[in-house]
Amino acid sequence: MLQASLQHAGIRLKPRTLMNVQFHYIADEVWLRRCWPVFSQLRPDLSEEEFVERWRAQDAEGYRILSARKGDVILGAAGFRFLTTMAWGRILYLDDLIVDDTVRGAGLGSRLLDKLKDLAQEEGCRQVHLDTGYHRHAAHRVYARNGFQFNCHHLAFTLPL
Repeated sequence: MLQASLQHAGIRLKPRTLMNVQFHYIADEVWLRRCWPVFSQLRPDLSEEEFVERWRAQDAEGYRILSARKGDVILGAAGFRFLTTMAWGRILYLDDLIVDDTVRGAGLGSRLLDKLKDLAQEEGCRQVHLDTGYHRHAAHRVYARNGFQFNCHHLAFTLPL
């Protein structure tokens, strides 16, 4: 679907095309829904409506989405929030980083990370944190190339309903 949208918009999927990508914060549900085709690649277990509902709840808690777009087509996005913790002080926590699979490998993920690192510094953060699934090896390489280090384990306990 996204491939057809890109072709319809006259976007050719070449690395130099990504030079003209613009970065914008998602501020309303119209643009949020335009992010759904990309987010669904990272969160296939969610429906579009569940995605919107979670965004509404997270937005009230300070969650923001930085999108990378060409025209009206979202090519990538980063969902994040600012937290203050006892362990690390003020940090930018990266919940979601997604680049559409049709443009992966062209540096867009690194550009989004650079934007977030700059924003974190502007906001007085000392670090950027994220969790990543063990099976996301390509993402691990992107994070390592961008200076991230594996230094924690994230544990989860599922409560009975």
